[in-house]
Amino acid sequence: MVHSMTGFASESGAAGGVSWTLEMRGVNAKGLDIRVRAPERMVGFDQKLKAQFQKNLSRGNINVTLRYEVDGAAGSLQINEAVLDSYLSAAKTVEDRAKAAGVNMDSPNAADILALRGVLATGDETEALPPEADALKTADKALKAFLAMRAAEGAALKSVLETSLDDVSRLVTDAAALAEARKDQVADALRTNLTRVLANSDGADADRVAQELAMLAVKADVTEEIDRLKAHVDAARDLLATKGAIGRKLDFLMQEFNREANTLCSKSGSTDLTRVGLDLKALIDQMREQVQNVE
Repeated sequence: MVHSMTGFASESGAAGGVSWTLEMRGVNAKGLDIRVRAPERMVGFDQKLKAQFQKNLSRGNINVTLRYEVDGAAGSLQINEAVLDSYLSAAKTVEDRAKAAGVNMDSPNAADILALRGVLATGDETEALPPEADALKTADKALKAFLAMRAAEGAALKSVLETSLDDVSRLVTDAAALAEARKDQVADALRTNLTRVLANSDGADADRVAQELAMLAVKADVTEEIDRLKAHVDAARDLLATKGAIGRKLDFLMQEFNREANTLCSKSGSTDLTRVGLDLKALIDQMREQVQNVE
C-alpha cells in the first residue's frame, strides 16, 4: 500500500482535572524526523512518544505538540513564592555589596520583579500535568488517525502514478514504432554515406570505414533505451503493489526513467521521435514531483 508523507491529526483527552490536546503534522523528508513539543515538566515523555511513533513511521518530518490546561485554573496568574524569595534575597545581597562599595543603586520596583523569569506562572504551569499513560493513549489515537490520512492520500497518489505510467507506456510504444519505421531510412543513409566516403577517399581502408559507420549505426539505435523504459514501467508498477516504504526506490527509478528519456532524445535523429522523447521527459518530471511525497 502506498502512503503519503503528508498528514494531520488531532486528538483530545481529559483526566484528573486536566484536559489536553495532541496534534500531529507531517510533511515529506528524506528520512524520519520526529519533533515533540511537550511541557518541560513531563520528563521523558517525548522519548516515549518518539519510540511509540517510530514503530509505525518510516519517513517524514513529523511535528507533535501537546497542549494542556488545568480545569478552572487555565489562564490564571500565580506568584511562585520560592522563586520570588530567591530573587529578593539576591537583590538584597547586591544592594548591600553596592552600598558597602559606595555605589548608589535604585531599588527595583514590583513591575521589574514580576517581569523576572519564573516569578509569574499560569495555573497550568503550577498545577497538575496530564497523566503520562493517558497522554500516550491519546497519542496512539492521533497516530492511527494520522496513518489513516496518509493512507488515503497515498491511495490518491498511487492512482495518479498508475495513470502516468500508462501514459509513459503509451509513449514508449509510440517511440518503438517510430524507431522501427526509421530503420530502413537509417540503413539507406548509412549505405549512401559509405558509398560517398569510399568514392572520395583514395587509399582508405574500406573495412575501417565500414566499422566506423557501423558504430554510428549502433549509436543511433534506441532499442536498448526503449527496452529499459519498458522494464522501468514494469518495475514501478511492481513497487506500487508492494507493502511498506517504497518512496526512495521510486525516486531512484524516476532518475533512471529520466536518464533513458534523455538518451532517447539525444539519439533520436528524427523530429517525431524527439517529440515523443520530450513528452516522456515532461511526464517523468511530473511523476518525480508526485513521488517526492511517497513514504
